[in-house]
Amino acid sequence: MPELPEVETTCQGISPHLSGRKITSIDVRNGSLRWPVSDEIYHLKNLPLASEGCVSRRAKYILIQLPKSQHIIIHLGMSGSLRISSPDEELKKHDHVIFHLSSGLQMRYHDPRRFGCVLWTDQKISQHPLMSKLGPEPLTDDFSAEYLIEKSKLRKKAIKPHIMDNHIVVGAGNIYACEALFMAGIHPKREAGKISNPRLSKLRDTIREVLQRSIDQGGTTLKDFIQSDGQPGYFKQQLNVYDREGKQCRKCDSSIKRIILGQRSTFYCPKCQK
Repeated sequence: MPELPEVETTCQGISPHLSGRKITSIDVRNGSLRWPVSDEIYHLKNLPLASEGCVSRRAKYILIQLPKSQHIIIHLGMSGSLRISSPDEELKKHDHVIFHLSSGLQMRYHDPRRFGCVLWTDQKISQHPLMSKLGPEPLTDDFSAEYLIEKSKLRKKAIKPHIMDNHIVVGAGNIYACEALFMAGIHPKREAGKISNPRLSKLRDTIREVLQRSIDQGGTTLKDFIQSDGQPGYFKQQLNVYDREGKQCRKCDSSIKRIILGQRSTFYCPKCQK
């Protein structure tokens, strides 16, 4: 599933092609996504976009700002992608929504499993039901060490599902939670409320570090993810524990272990993480 770095990479990829342009029309080839494509999408046309800031991200939602405080909300689901294409390029089977741009190019929403969404709203975006209960963005000052310490007090929940909870912080998906916990030396099953403040402070730093590093390198290539230009990300080459079961730890002579935690495969080093 595209995680926060992949979504951020997508935003950075499509933004130059949308900024200062118009969405002249939108074709919906298949509106049966996780939530049906909003009825309004079918009628949107000739929408001028701001020269700056028309594309943003909240958690894993891509936000395209339209006139009069309207937004298109896009989620890539399990295997979705957005790519910029020439109209001469043959459409793929799962290109479900086509945004025609005034530049003559197209932005194509591709989603083989149809677990994503393309929605419209004129509601204040922070109050939208999909956004209103989300935790802070991990790369902002709102996600401070003090915040994570406070949110972890007396919590009996294992630390890995704790930091993957979007009500606590957004964007620490399975891959990045595994990597951040390894970098912080914390066992994924340790109770959140029993981790010392200095270790939680370090974990906050490693969450930010691993996400930023992945954004800088274009996301993580796992199965379906490609960037908006069709090229894969490159962060997988530097993963320390994720998907490395049985391989030697990069820091010690132990083998990477895999367990199921919160119904997710969890990878860790039994010697480095306590």
